[in-house]
Amino acid sequence: MHTETRPTPVAHTDVQASRRRDRKRVGPAVFVTCLVAAGLLGGGVATGTSAVLHSAPAKTTSTAGAAISPVIVNNTQSVNAVTAAAQKASPSVVTISVSSGSSGGTGSGIILDTEGHILTNTHVVTLDGAAADAAVEVRTNDGKVYKASVVGTDPLSDLAVIKIDADGLTPATLGDSGAVNVGDKAIAIGAPLGLSGTVTDGIVSAVNRTIETASSATSDGGSSSQGGTSPFGSSQSGVSASAQDSISINVIQTDAAINPGNSGGALVNAQGEIIGVNVAIASAGSSSSSSTQSGNIGVGFSIPINQAKRVAEEIISTGKATHGQLGLSVQDKTSGSSSDFTDGAEVASVTSGSAADKAGLQAGDVVTGLAGRTVTDASELTAAAREQAAGSTVKITFRRGGQEQSADITLDAAS
Repeated sequence: MHTETRPTPVAHTDVQASRRRDRKRVGPAVFVTCLVAAGLLGGGVATGTSAVLHSAPAKTTSTAGAAISPVIVNNTQSVNAVTAAAQKASPSVVTISVSSGSSGGTGSGIILDTEGHILTNTHVVTLDGAAADAAVEVRTNDGKVYKASVVGTDPLSDLAVIKIDADGLTPATLGDSGAVNVGDKAIAIGAPLGLSGTVTDGIVSAVNRTIETASSATSDGGSSSQGGTSPFGSSQSGVSASAQDSISINVIQTDAAINPGNSGGALVNAQGEIIGVNVAIASAGSSSSSSTQSGNIGVGFSIPINQAKRVAEEIISTGKATHGQLGLSVQDKTSGSSSDFTDGAEVASVTSGSAADKAGLQAGDVVTGLAGRTVTDASELTAAAREQAAGSTVKITFRRGGQEQSADITLDAAS
């Protein structure tokens, strides 16, 4: 059974959970694909593959002191689109150093405005959920270092906003992730392995991809919520809910090289506009050790900037972000006799008085779309709901008795 408010592994996979993670390092969550069953390292099951998610190891904070490497143009006669895009976007990308006790790590961030607000991942500023009140420092593209405060974290989207007090900042130019095409140029900028100002390029490999990744929500005591049952919530985010092991998010897939330390950094189009926030990478095979280094294999994931912008604006305005909730439990609907393919999210139960109940959904309905997104399984439905702000009215499509139907639904607020 897959409950919308708490994503869990779906039944057709052969992956078991062991809830292990490295609390001393921070980097992109890792989406591990393999041909055999593998242990689940602090995450959930991804759509359509035998896969697990866990936190990627990264360089420790000592690498954050590496020399800044601004984009250098030695020959102005041979510059290309990547050079131009990197020149435009790089001044808006920062390196983030996070420490808590003996633990620490590095990540990346994107400058949003001249007031010093910087967008990054929740798992960067919480050290993968291990620290609720970590110390955060930022190094800008010009080499200056600033202490940062956490404005708010949003574990349901793995996005966070921090703030520095600095003059002369260059805000990023945000693009339209809804206009991104498969095959478009994609440029990743950040600090992989602590190497600030690194630029890599590739293409957009897929859009509207749904993945599940480990939640980085923290407990009041500052320990990771992974495998726990107690409520979590930090003063930074204002979140208070039952601990959850994983979150479902919609992402852009790219083959631009993304490695640990790129988390929170920019995915940029050929015009130098930000189209995504780098959040996760794939690693072929599996590992029984959370200390194993995992790196780029050409499958990386970024949170679309349209979604990230909404979340960031809410965090800056109120200290937290809202997300839609349907108020039902669903499970994957298999296609025909095959257990490998799904064609919707089948409703198992509807909470009385919820958004789904008011919209007329019933047990046995198969949801096939929400807010313009195609839904082929339970995780995609959860991600589509969470992508919307609480209170949004959107269209939901579903099959009942083999007949396609639709209804308008006003989403509740996720806890």
